[in-house]
Amino acid sequence: MAVQPDDVLDARGLPCPLPLLKAKQALSRLDAGQLLEVMATDAGSWRDFETFTAQSVHELVARETRGETYHYWLRKGGEPTP
Repeated sequence: MAVQPDDVLDARGLPCPLPLLKAKQALSRLDAGQLLEVMATDAGSWRDFETFTAQSVHELVARETRGETYHYWLRKGGEPTP
């Protein structure tokens, strides 16, 4: 993906559910509409991020696997701040 994220979270090596919990914390620091890239090595994160974004205002823009690392791009939902 050629989009420049507003923040990058390196959650590689963290067991489930830590990548998702850390991503939630990182999203809370962003403004609505900003993009967070998450890198994780936990295979369960593939399902976790899909479920999380389906049940929240946030959008899973893209996800891909590069070797042993899963990459996720999450756009923070909600109302943009003026």
